Amino acid sequence: MVQLAVNLIKKCLLLGLLALLVAGFGAYKYFNSWLHEPMVLGDEGLVYQLSWGSSLGSAVRDFQARGLIEHPKVLLLYARITGQSHVRAGDYQLQPGTTPAQFVTIFHTGNVIEYSVALIEGWTFAQAVNALAQAPRVKSLLQGKTAAEQLALLDLPIDHPEGWFFPDTYQYHGGDTDVAILKRAYGQMQSHLERLWPERDPGLPYETPYQALVMASVVERETGASWERRKIAGVFVRRLQRGMRLQTDPTVIYGMGEQYQGKIGRADLRRDTPYNTYTRSGLPPTPIALPGEGALYAALHPEPGSALYFVAKGDGTHVFSDTLEAHNKAVREYQLQRRGDYRSTLSAP
Repeated sequence: MVQLAVNLIKKCLLLGLLALLVAGFGAYKYFNSWLHEPMVLGDEGLVYQLSWGSSLGSAVRDFQARGLIEHPKVLLLYARITGQSHVRAGDYQLQPGTTPAQFVTIFHTGNVIEYSVALIEGWTFAQAVNALAQAPRVKSLLQGKTAAEQLALLDLPIDHPEGWFFPDTYQYHGGDTDVAILKRAYGQMQSHLERLWPERDPGLPYETPYQALVMASVVERETGASWERRKIAGVFVRRLQRGMRLQTDPTVIYGMGEQYQGKIGRADLRRDTPYNTYTRSGLPPTPIALPGEGALYAALHPEPGSALYFVAKGDGTHVFSDTLEAHNKAVREYQLQRRGDYRSTLSAP
């Protein structure tokens, strides 16, 4: 009788274990199938922003709340079992047809969307800050801040931000700050200066790389024609070497700040500011724009020659003259009554 009871218990246990195995196998098949079924993300997929400090769990719960993930605990268990629990912050593109299993892998591998923003040669620092503020998914920290606050946020060994950031196209991830991007641009400018400064021509009127940076910014603003940069730099260098004032309109305009409304007149040329190279000798106190590599090279390798003057023709190029008489003739031909152009018309010292 006892043996019969024992046998009955064994049979029940075996049947129960079999039932569990069947149920477990069924659950495994179901959840394994679910892990590889496409989520309903729409025809264009979905861009998801995983913020700094967020976890895979927070993303899974968010997708559950949106009705896109049915079994969050199963998905998190799958991530732990497969060693994919760690995620990277950023913006992710989930394509149509993405499965829950692929969802985990996408966030774990950190294949975030790369954005790009261009800082243009000749822009001012203010224009660069504004462009970064308008760029998609850049966190703007600098816009609207005072100059002192901007310098504090940048935390760089500079006293004035103008000119220090190399104009280029920069890749970034969603949530990156304008400060982080500008620090990269600063590093690039430092690299270019460190490479070019030791190779400079002898006898230049610069004592420091910063003075070369200032000159490069003026050259950058003076001409949009790449083949003229060294000629422009040559004129400026010879004027400095002879004690002549640079007398260049872009520096005047920079010194006018928001007062500049597209034109400058004789009163503007006579109004003294630290940047008015008609009233002050030598280089302006800081750069006036972001110079590119071509302008940096031109400032350090100015074209030899005898020209001391140039005047804008109105098409982005200039007429260069050796004498004041020839220069005045060119002024009458190209710029009389057309003073609104920002390109310089150099005159006598």
